[in-house]
Amino acid sequence: MYKFFAYLNRMKYINRWGLMHSAMTENIMEHSQQVAVVAHALATISNVYFGDSLDVNSITVKALFHETSEVLTGDLPTPIKYFNPEIRDAYKKLENYSNERLLAHLPSELSAEYSKIINTKDDIEHKFVKYADKICAYIKCIDEVKMSNTEFYKAEKTICSEIRAYNNPAVDYFMDNFIEAYRLSLDELDND
Repeated sequence: MYKFFAYLNRMKYINRWGLMHSAMTENIMEHSQQVAVVAHALATISNVYFGDSLDVNSITVKALFHETSEVLTGDLPTPIKYFNPEIRDAYKKLENYSNERLLAHLPSELSAEYSKIINTKDDIEHKFVKYADKICAYIKCIDEVKMSNTEFYKAEKTICSEIRAYNNPAVDYFMDNFIEAYRLSLDELDND
């Protein structure tokens, strides 16, 4: 009996934003789907408008699986995860250990294939997943601010500045052309 996919099914129980009061809960399963959608968009934008030849499907799949280690580690808030180099490095080791433990719950042939997805390196595909991850954090802030949750006011500004500092044309294109629509209500989305 292999347990890998049953573990992934538990992503719905791991909530994000543990240090902040949230008007809406968000789990890592929901978050991973949103990151995959945004990563797909960023890679497609990069290819269509900026002449790149990124593997859109590979980036999308890596985004979908980017939080798998958290079914074993839980979600460690970003301010803690990156508090200092020692904690960051220790957490990276813990993520790697968690991923290897999960991969052990697959037949060896499948484990080798999923390792290519889960054990991403610091390459261009990984960067696009990171860009999408940050944009999704910004979207979370927009959603919370729309609900008058003052807990997210400063985070919204800080994260927006971090995104703009990427200086990536696809990221800038997404922010300039798509992000404001996230501030609209359903009625406003329906009106052209």
